[in-house]
Amino acid sequence: MSTDLYCVMGNPVEHSKSPWIHARFAELTGQDLQYVKRLVAVDDFARAVAAWQAEGGKGCNITVPFKFEAAALATRTTERAALAHACNVLRFEADGIFADNTDGVGLVNDITGNAAVALAGASVLLLGAGGAAAGVLGPLIEARPLSITVANRTLGKANALVQRHAALAAQHSVQLQDCELHHVSGGFDVVINATSSSLSGGEVPVPPSVLKPAALAVDLMYGPAARGFMDWAAAHGAVPRDGLGMLVEQAAEAFMLWRGVRPPSAQVLAELRAALD
Repeated sequence: MSTDLYCVMGNPVEHSKSPWIHARFAELTGQDLQYVKRLVAVDDFARAVAAWQAEGGKGCNITVPFKFEAAALATRTTERAALAHACNVLRFEADGIFADNTDGVGLVNDITGNAAVALAGASVLLLGAGGAAAGVLGPLIEARPLSITVANRTLGKANALVQRHAALAAQHSVQLQDCELHHVSGGFDVVINATSSSLSGGEVPVPPSVLKPAALAVDLMYGPAARGFMDWAAAHGAVPRDGLGMLVEQAAEAFMLWRGVRPPSAQVLAELRAALD
């Protein structure tokens, strides 16, 4: 029986921990697969996906900057991927390409499971309205917090994201609103940084007053990129958390989608943190 092939596509992609994560998932669950990295030229995504499928690939993960293009390639998508307008998982099927976005459920699982912080009834501040924020908003709503405020430098972009998710928010009785970053007021139980400030090394774009005492402050980045936000959060009495748990948990959801087996994500997260320390 041949080994099933999967990969992560992105640009850049060399830094990706996904091959290690999925290899460990496969080892722990007895699945026969190989998972590799594919660096894709920024104008060559559709051809790269077709080539991978022709080589016998069963599916792939998608990272920046191709998540929006992945959604456009899909024949079928999950509701959360359709709301996000972005996908990070493709599964090749006989009649087309099935796409999902597991980033949001990965974040929710990390917060509620690994960090043991309840989202139900909480006030949440989501910083940013780009692809990262779009990918997590739907599952955050489904976790039934009291409220979610989407704050972005450009109000129109935040408003578009909020309007797209308004029906879902109403369905789950979640107060969903938008505002400009420099107009954020009040304190929040959970603050999630989905802006590009971490990647650019910029300052945290909101005042420390957004942090309630002992609030959870999550940066979707991990490693050195998350350090500035985490240091800021810790200095102002919050509990800092990076995006490594989200990375492992979204990978677990992708693995489940591909293989029908749920891997022990908490164990793999602990092993990965130990390896990176």
